[in-house]
Amino acid sequence: MNSEVKRSISEDEVAAFDRDGVVMLPDMFDGDWIQSLNQGLIKNCNLPTGRSRVWDRDEHGRTMFYDAQAWQGIEEYQNFIFNSPAAAIAGQLMQSSCINFFFDAVFIRSPGSQFATPWHQDEPYWSVEGYNTCSIWMPLVPVKRENALAFVPGSHRLDSIFCQYNFGNLNPDGVENVDQTDYDGITDVQFPDIDADPERYGVMSWDMQPGDCIAFNSRIMHGGSGKLDEDTELRVFTTKWLGDDVYINFRECG
Repeated sequence: MNSEVKRSISEDEVAAFDRDGVVMLPDMFDGDWIQSLNQGLIKNCNLPTGRSRVWDRDEHGRTMFYDAQAWQGIEEYQNFIFNSPAAAIAGQLMQSSCINFFFDAVFIRSPGSQFATPWHQDEPYWSVEGYNTCSIWMPLVPVKRENALAFVPGSHRLDSIFCQYNFGNLNPDGVENVDQTDYDGITDVQFPDIDADPERYGVMSWDMQPGDCIAFNSRIMHGGSGKLDEDTELRVFTTKWLGDDVYINFRECG
């Protein structure tokens, strides 16, 4: 497996990441990395961590499975984090002199799943704060534009603090006090209703193949990635990277 960046990242792609807070990078990882991550994903599903969640289960038994920080027990994830081009890609996009790995996360939707991720920003849920952040979102199967994660370009530069979605409401298994987010007393600015007028917000998403990735800033508004065809599943591996200006900030909302 090649640890070098498969192709050069252009100045336009670096500029898009800075301007829009998101850029789709085609053909960044070779097939060996995709095969290895798929093997790791099978291990992850068979032995999930205590941080795993089922965020949706419909009447047909279709689910959306999530897990995070599983890299410590899965060799394929460790190998990707330490030896793949991901850190170099994040560093070039953020133009940071120091790159730190933050955590990994996986998202697996059953074939035909209609669950769409609520619109949100990532940083308000994290224990860090700073502008230089980069998430690398990698589908391990082909994904259509209408099923891929979608973004509001430029929203990473907004000054407002928004009420974020309480992901604890998604747990169908009746587990109390899990993933609860309470913004009472922090802000009363409601999150925009992006689905009501996606053209107004300039929502962006892309058709993607395994080996492509989306890189995005943790402050950008994003959501979707669901409503699959009956014969279509979605398997996504993500890594989160931190740059020069990021510092620890334990938040009161979680």
